[in-house]
Amino acid sequence: MRLTFNKHEKLKSQKAIEQLFAEGQSVSAYPLRLVYKKNEHGLKVGVSASKRNFKKAVDRIRVKRLLREAYRLNKSMLIDHKIDNYTLMILYISKEIPDFKLVDTKMKKLLSKLKDQLPN
Repeated sequence: MRLTFNKHEKLKSQKAIEQLFAEGQSVSAYPLRLVYKKNEHGLKVGVSASKRNFKKAVDRIRVKRLLREAYRLNKSMLIDHKIDNYTLMILYISKEIPDFKLVDTKMKKLLSKLKDQLPN
């Protein structure tokens, strides 16, 4: 299996994002929070870092790059358990800029919590 994060996997639709936050459920592993909702279009994932917590754009972009990379490396956890047809948004909710090791371990914990919450 190739560990990629292609264009068709990215959550871009504003309508889908609004619906996700209105109707979705969430799971947390501080400093990460994941909002998820069942859909019909395959696995779609988005990442976000708040402008309130990171005033400088370079800091927000750095955090989002770390989130995308951690997801890309660990998405096999979802695929192995046949978790598809979900819309996911991964939020970074702390105010400190993290290192990759922290983000990676918390991403694993977050995805395993998601696996446990979803019906099989």
